[in-house]
Amino acid sequence: VLCSAILSSYLLGERLNLLGKLGCMLSLVGSTVMVIHAPEDEEVTTLDEMWSKLKEPGFLTYAAILLAVCFLLIFYLAPRYGQSNILIYLTICSVIGAFSVSSVKGLGIAIKGFFAGRPVLQHPLTWILVVTLVASITTQINYLNKSLDIFNTSLVFPIYYVLFTTIVITTSIILFKEWVTMTVVDIIGTVCGFLTIILGVFLLHAFKDMDVGLGNLPQVLQSGQQAPVTRDDKNILIEVDNSSIAPEDRPKVFMIYT
Repeated sequence: VLCSAILSSYLLGERLNLLGKLGCMLSLVGSTVMVIHAPEDEEVTTLDEMWSKLKEPGFLTYAAILLAVCFLLIFYLAPRYGQSNILIYLTICSVIGAFSVSSVKGLGIAIKGFFAGRPVLQHPLTWILVVTLVASITTQINYLNKSLDIFNTSLVFPIYYVLFTTIVITTSIILFKEWVTMTVVDIIGTVCGFLTIILGVFLLHAFKDMDVGLGNLPQVLQSGQQAPVTRDDKNILIEVDNSSIAPEDRPKVFMIYT
């Protein structure tokens, strides 16, 4: 999201206003805070270790719940509400993203083992991960394109980013148990960093069409403070007074226009 905003500003001529720049800075700050407080990745070096992680009851239950939710969204909710509710297609992409990220993690281990001379091609998990990765990425691209065809891009990408990141973090916690040894300070720091990223992405996309800059900021604030006068009825009561007289001695004249 951040790279696309910066590259579109330089390559496509799209203007990045003041709020967009603040959103980029908040995203960088939030990412830095998350990296500082992030848990250390548990060392998984072989496919056998990865296979033992995938076979744990906790992850199997979690994966079954994700598949059930995904099938419910694809076969029941998407045909009925996908054209009107932006969350349907994006939730499908995010749920499937949990399997794609896990597959990439396993294939990275397989590639390292291949160059180390291990017989990873004979291991059945390698081909299971390849099939899972291809199927998940194809599904993600399909429903993400459907969402982009229907809804505004400035809404699709921030919502997709938040949903996808949330599910991926949850998957990492359950699969690799990365947060078991974390302190309370690190947990709070990671959550605050993630919320800062969400705020930055919101500022980056929600106000992208507004002409807000350092030069015209006083005019924008002044125009925002001036509330328009509304006339609710044809019978308007107007108070006319004389400002030269003290408030307590000031005569008041009321004129009623109909």
